[in-house]
Formats: sequence, structure tokens, C-alpha cells
Amino acid sequence: MNFGVIVAGGNSTRMGPKVDKAFLSLGTRPVLAYSVLAFEHCQDIDGIVLVVRKDRVEAARGMVQLYGCAKVKKIVAGGAQRQVSVAKGLEQLGPEVKVVAVHDGARPCITPGLVSETIQAAKRYGSGVAAVKITDTVKHVERGLTVTRTVSREKLWAVQTPQAFKVDVLQKAFKAVRKKSADVTDEASALELIGEQVRLVPSSMSNIKITTPDDLVLAAALLKI
Repeated sequence: MNFGVIVAGGNSTRMGPKVDKAFLSLGTRPVLAYSVLAFEHCQDIDGIVLVVRKDRVEAARGMVQLYGCAKVKKIVAGGAQRQVSVAKGLEQLGPEVKVVAVHDGARPCITPGLVSETIQAAKRYGSGVAAVKITDTVKHVERGLTVTRTVSREKLWAVQTPQAFKVDVLQKAFKAVRKKSADVTDEASALELIGEQVRLVPSSMSNIKITTPDDLVLAAALLKI
């Protein structure tokens, strides 16, 4: 079986300390609903674990019922850090789940097709991480706003979500994260920590993450709502 773990359990520092961006309105739906529905409509997803802030568990249950998301099997409270929320989601997976696709609930423009592509890559290579090749010129800044040097973009990719993995590999990686008390910003970094190869799946720049109010406007335009 293939499961999705959609995480929306952290705090939004750029939107404001008390703002839960996952439940901000985007058109007629909360931001989180778009990700949940994309996984719901993905033929390669058998079930979903939804990880939200403790004070949003009931709101998430109501959202799932409102939009008829039958694949959502569990809704659990996450933690302040992404890696904590992901770990709590992984704890809910049964032994029958072989592949898991972890997705940031703040990326509402995700498509069922991209979810499937990452899952298929994970089945074949052990991992499948959505990413886009960096096309902008990249500058390194040591401090302040003064450029230190220009970084070659030739081999640089910006990773997104979903990030899909064979469950046993990801669990092994997270065990190492806990043992080393490491901080990782995504699941691919956890695999790198134990020397596992990470396979990229070409994505699109339209798979944006909501981090500022301007992103809501852009997402609405991309979703044509």
C-alpha cells in the first residue's frame, strides 16, 4: 500500500506567529484542502495521514468531512518542527504500507499526477523527490546584503514536496536523525544523513509553497480561482 503523510503542524513565522497558513482561505477552501484533495484523487494513494497543529485537529476533521476525503484515515497533532510532525505521521503507518509520500500542506498547487510520479520513483529507486532545476543566478552572501560570490547554478536543484520513499528506508533515516539529534529541513536530508541516494523527480515552478501573503495571490492565479 501507498500512503500520503500531509504535514501542516508548524508555525508560520513569515505570516505571523499566530497565523496558521494551512487554514487560510484560498478561494472558497482552506489552503490545506487543496493538498488533501489532490492526494484523495490520486490513484496511487491508498490512504492519508493528516498532521496538523494540536488546536486544529477538530477543524481538520470538519474539513475532511466537508470535502468527502474518504482516504484520510487518521488526523494527528504535530510538533513545532517539521521533522517532529513527519515522525508523528510515520508512527501512524501500519506494516502493510510500503511507500509513503510526504507533502507540505502549504503547497496547494500539487497535482495527483506529480504525487504518482514520486511514488513510482520511490518504488523503483527507493526515493522520489519533487524538484526543479534552478534557473536564476545565485549569489552567496556571507553577512548582511553584500554579495560574497556567485554560485554556479549548473548543478543546483530546488527541492519541493511530495517526497516519496520506501517506508523502511525513511524510518531508518529518521531513527538516525533522532540518534544524532540532527536538524533536517526535509526528508531527503534525512536519507542523505545515512548515505542513501535521493532520486529527484522533475517538477514545476507552479508547485509553490505558501510563505507570504503574496503567495496566496499567486496560488489563486495558478489554480484559476
